Amino acid sequence: MNKLYFKLSALLFGLFLMIGLAYVAISSYLNDDYLAEMHQRLYGSIASHTVAELSPMVDGRVDTMMIQDIMHSMMVINPSVEVYLLRPDGEIVTYVAPNKRVQLERVDLEPIHAFIAAPPQERPFLKGDDPRNPGRANIFSAAEVRNATGALEGYVYIILSGEEQALVAGPLQSSYILRQGTFFFFLSLALAFVVSLLVMRYLTRNLRRIETAVHRFQEGDYAARIDADAGGEFAAVATTFNGMADQITASIDELKSLDTLRRELIANISHDLRTPLAIIQGFVETLLMKTETLPPEERRKHLNTILNSAERLSGLIGQLFEYSKLEARQIVPQKEAFNVGELAQDVAHKFSVLASAKGVNIRLDVPQALPHIFADLSLVERVLNNLMDNALKFTPAGGEVLLEMRADATLVRIKVADTGPGIPEAELPFVFDRYRKVKRTRDGQNPGAGLGLAIVKSILELHDQRIRIHSKLKEGTSFCFELPLRGELAG
Repeated sequence: MNKLYFKLSALLFGLFLMIGLAYVAISSYLNDDYLAEMHQRLYGSIASHTVAELSPMVDGRVDTMMIQDIMHSMMVINPSVEVYLLRPDGEIVTYVAPNKRVQLERVDLEPIHAFIAAPPQERPFLKGDDPRNPGRANIFSAAEVRNATGALEGYVYIILSGEEQALVAGPLQSSYILRQGTFFFFLSLALAFVVSLLVMRYLTRNLRRIETAVHRFQEGDYAARIDADAGGEFAAVATTFNGMADQITASIDELKSLDTLRRELIANISHDLRTPLAIIQGFVETLLMKTETLPPEERRKHLNTILNSAERLSGLIGQLFEYSKLEARQIVPQKEAFNVGELAQDVAHKFSVLASAKGVNIRLDVPQALPHIFADLSLVERVLNNLMDNALKFTPAGGEVLLEMRADATLVRIKVADTGPGIPEAELPFVFDRYRKVKRTRDGQNPGAGLGLAIVKSILELHDQRIRIHSKLKEGTSFCFELPLRGELAG
């Protein structure tokens, strides 16, 4: 913050210093023109007065004695003037100038004509040739010299700000600029100091507010935000930071939620793995201890129990591997056209034995002329297996599981419904969440890790489809999704 303060202070100081120097330079330039124009307006008629009072030429010849006396008198009164007598073509006939030093033999007549042509009160600010300083323009006064018949005999050309004045004005101007520059230097310093304080007070107030919020956020206060009541860029910075903080906080909350759900999943999986392992271990120990005394029929019963537990354990491990591959996007759908109606019949037949054992009826509602769909056959079969298994798991004896399919112009709608206890409305949004287990059994027993529905959702996402759920307590639950028809049959 201090570095920023000094940088801004130096910047403002330099800015005000440059403004001050520019003001001195511009004002000095304009002041020179102002004084020169004022001098020309005050003494612009001196040449015409001289011609009116005296006749510098007699019969086309220069009256040298008279000219010298006049010019000498004028220079005694005003040493800064330089008097020249010109021929009609601008050639210098005679002059009175300090040190008798003149470098031009002829003067440009265009400014002289413009000066003489303008009324005295409306004369523009004009500069003409300075015979003593070629290439340098100077203010002047000029008048025509005519004889008794009115013929033009020449011009009186008077430099009003001659070299003598420049010699005096130069040091004075330097001194003036130095004094003015010194004044504006200290004025700029004072203004820069005051403005720096005001600007820094405004800037640091907002910057410190931002710095405080960022520091709090860095220290773990994820509720820290910047009040976006400042104007301009600071409001934009505040809005950007707050948006970033909201996004980071949401990500952190999501990670915490995922971590909690992962722990739940591990606990559920541990329970699901422990149960069949404990059963297997218990019955194996029983067989080992009672090898000689156990009847063959009971031995066979124990072995069937061990086999069922091993199959359950194998199925759970297979689900875990399958779900991990789906999560990692390691499975790419191998899409092909196939008859989904035939697949539905195969799945229904597969679960018919289990359904009969539970006293549950499986109803298949699939049209005969159902068109082919375009999807991965094995993955769609996995979806139907999981949904049917899930439906049978929660359907009580005497209930019904429905597998229904309907087609339209572009897709096939598939529904798996049961007459189980239903799912509480508050739990519906979380049925397909990763690592989430929803309890909906009639007796509250643990239904397992609940990976089946998560796998269903992941498979359908691979097909760019989504699954919908509708449930009503004590009436049942239905799952619906769509799959696209084969391209050439879609129309």
